[in-house]
Amino acid sequence: MIIYAIGDLHLPGGDDKPMNVFGDHWSGHFERICRDWAARVREEDVVLIPGDISWAMQLDDALPDLKAIGALPGKKILLRGNHDYWWSGISRLRDVLPEGMYAIQNDAMTLGDTAFCGTRGWTLPGSGVTAEDEKIYRRELQRMEMSLDRAMTLRADRLVVMCHYPPLGEGGAETPLSQLLARYPVDDVVYGHLHGPSLRSAVNGLFYGTRYHCVSCDGLQFQLLRLPDEKVERDPIQTAE
Repeated sequence: MIIYAIGDLHLPGGDDKPMNVFGDHWSGHFERICRDWAARVREEDVVLIPGDISWAMQLDDALPDLKAIGALPGKKILLRGNHDYWWSGISRLRDVLPEGMYAIQNDAMTLGDTAFCGTRGWTLPGSGVTAEDEKIYRRELQRMEMSLDRAMTLRADRLVVMCHYPPLGEGGAETPLSQLLARYPVDDVVYGHLHGPSLRSAVNGLFYGTRYHCVSCDGLQFQLLRLPDEKVERDPIQTAE
């Protein structure tokens, strides 16, 4: 089983919402993603999609986009992004997802020997952040801890976390979220949300014993990222009790 990731697909949600208004490089972006996906992903593989899946406002309008993703090879795990307004009740969503497509919300699941968990995240604390943003961020921390604790009960060999918002600060600076993740044996974190010039601030690489990957589709040139096949080799001191 190979694990891939790609985020921020921004599919149209039943409306004519061409993404090339954000630049010519977005022209035909989903077709380009599909060609790469179909050429590389096998049915036994997994593709992680950490948010901003569809512009739809209602679940019924998002269904064509979900079915288009579902028709592609492999198993898919979805996470909610800040633009996924169609994602409301998790039970109703799971009832209509195509076969082989899963959604994570405050919980965790396993495929093969790997546990997957995560939450959306929010704007990092700092200057210019409102009190309401701080409240939402703290709530997302609680949800991440809930999801991680659930993952630990699954006793998988490997742990992969999905976020939508970047979990690290500029240059890989620690945040309350990264400090939480460091308390668990997380091998990889995938996140998105960043586009255009903001991709210059994306953090990729090994930080605090965990590999971080920005997988916004435009930052990947509309091709899936293959996660490393191996676990992180960590000293026991790197994982807090």
